[in-house]
Amino acid sequence: MGSENVIELTDENFEAEVVNSDVPVLVDFWAEWCMPCRMIAPMVEDLAEEYAGRIKVGKLDTDASRETASKFGIQAIPSLLLFRGGQVIRKIVGLRSKNELKAEIDAVLAEVS
Repeated sequence: MGSENVIELTDENFEAEVVNSDVPVLVDFWAEWCMPCRMIAPMVEDLAEEYAGRIKVGKLDTDASRETASKFGIQAIPSLLLFRGGQVIRKIVGLRSKNELKAEIDAVLAEVS
């Protein structure tokens, strides 16, 4: 992972980092072999830096953390889920532009303030 603002999520730390977070969390469900996941990764890292302090950003490897991926019904990757208060409030499936991702994050932040 290239950014210090992106947390590596696992089955073990998911609840502490995401469910119990006091700020909205963007979770990128991905896998090493997934080419669209690799394409969206730099955008996710950019967003983590751009929104540092306002949201938390994490990546969860669906191959390594199957329990959590299954719990949230991840069937296609990349899937980006936005959580607030431990609940999924937005689900973005597939490769999207950075502007589309920003619009989703901005909408969630607008709901919070």
